[in-house]
Amino acid sequence: MQRRHLMALTVTSLLPGLGWAQTGKPVRLVVPFPPGGATDITARVLSEPLARALGQPVIVENRGGAGGSIGMAEVAKSAPDGLTLGVATLSTHGVNPAVYRKLPYDPIKDFVAVTELVKAPGVVVVNAALPVKNYAELIAYLKANPGKLSYASPGNGTIGHMWGELFKSATGTFMVHIPYRGAGPALNDVVGGQVMVYFDQVAASLPFIQSGKLRAIAVSWDKRLEVLPNTPTYAELSLPSSNDPSWFGLVAPAGTAPAVTSRLQQAVVKALQEPGVSTKLSAQGLFASGSSPAAFAAQIGKEIDKMQRIAKFAKISLD
Repeated sequence: MQRRHLMALTVTSLLPGLGWAQTGKPVRLVVPFPPGGATDITARVLSEPLARALGQPVIVENRGGAGGSIGMAEVAKSAPDGLTLGVATLSTHGVNPAVYRKLPYDPIKDFVAVTELVKAPGVVVVNAALPVKNYAELIAYLKANPGKLSYASPGNGTIGHMWGELFKSATGTFMVHIPYRGAGPALNDVVGGQVMVYFDQVAASLPFIQSGKLRAIAVSWDKRLEVLPNTPTYAELSLPSSNDPSWFGLVAPAGTAPAVTSRLQQAVVKALQEPGVSTKLSAQGLFASGSSPAAFAAQIGKEIDKMQRIAKFAKISLD
């Protein structure tokens, strides 16, 4: 702790009028999942405007594996100097603490919450070859063929897994869970028809929905999305428990100086306000946020409590 405190003081001393960007060193933005998923899309859309806001390079690094635990552990062990940041998600800072008996990081003690980057509506999609066109037909098919269909997820204990189990519980249906090592590989197999159902963020699945390779069944948002105007929300389908969106946020290692955290949050807000950034994100099914560090920290705590209740109900527990 003493070493971290001294490092934080050193960084703070580099902040003439919050001119921390004058250090010029690159910022590592660790995405705890492989390329291709919505988390990765968010980081890459924001990397250039964030670099401009900070006045220094921002390098996106993918560190996938173990439901995001590997990447988050790397961030937790990094120096608290503001130069290594992690893209936290509902999986890494909500689901993982609820389903893993042991984690290589503590989602509260090992990080400083910086800001929520975006909210990410979820979507359940099916391969276009599956003979169902809407929610009612999917439910009818599942009830007529229990266990015949499988659904993919980015891995055991990820938000896709939780969404799938919640869907099964809420609808009284059964599908076999097929975990993958990341969102990209899972989505690829659903598009290819090896697995027929997927619970995803809209951002990653949208291009395949628009091309006709996947069919959107329902979204988790408070209203229909402009990019998917014909797809009902879960609330419309009387499934309010499934209607909460996912989110991605920025965290720094514990011990990061408050001045640095504030500077980072301000830079994110500035980046999100750049012309075209919010439009680019919303076109991907992502919605800009930029909440305060305190608000994001409170949100993480709330999500952990919620996911613990879901995990207990669905009996999901991992080593």
